[in-house]
Amino acid sequence: MFDRLELLIGDKIDILKNKTVLLIGLGGVGGHAFEVLVRSAIGTIIVADADKIDETNLNRQLLTNLNNIGKFKVDAAQKHQEMINPNCQIIKVPEFINAENIERLFDRHIDFVIDAIDTIATKKLIIKHCKKNNIKFISVMGMGNKMHPELLEITDIKNTSYDPLAKEIRKFVKEEKINGQVPVVFSKEKPIKTGKIGSNAFVPSAAGIFASSYVINELIKER
Repeated sequence: MFDRLELLIGDKIDILKNKTVLLIGLGGVGGHAFEVLVRSAIGTIIVADADKIDETNLNRQLLTNLNNIGKFKVDAAQKHQEMINPNCQIIKVPEFINAENIERLFDRHIDFVIDAIDTIATKKLIIKHCKKNNIKFISVMGMGNKMHPELLEITDIKNTSYDPLAKEIRKFVKEEKINGQVPVVFSKEKPIKTGKIGSNAFVPSAAGIFASSYVINELIKER
């Protein structure tokens, strides 16, 4: 089923089949990141998300539909995976990640982490844990109130601007004296001022695809 991907990367596909990716968050960003991982031969995907699907998710979240409202997102992810790539192992963690359970979340071998959540405190925990334990990761910055996916890029946190969430992470990285790169998916677009956080189907989805593309390309560098 991965013939077309194998045309591009050859026997490096075996690398992907033996890797474990932890995906934290299955929303507008994470759902599309999950889709790419499942269709890219990743052997094991750990999905962490405590949320259930809500009607407000329908405008942008890949794993949602009218028939699974009220279901856990991790369950929807597994059902989606089973229809595409049954050889991919899904490990479900229906929990909100915090200081009390983050060590348990990482109590297994993990090759790469995608942080696809928007809770700043948890993003900080993930970054600090990954840097401390030398685990590769990428963190997605704020995608709300933006309309232009063409302004997305993958860069180091120190190169970000405009994004209020990225500003908080830059400050955290500096205060914690975190060395080395902190790779992020970031938008150069200034957020639209609405008073609330609005969203669409294309900016968060593009960010999720960017994040997973980074993971795939980094993993196949290993050989």
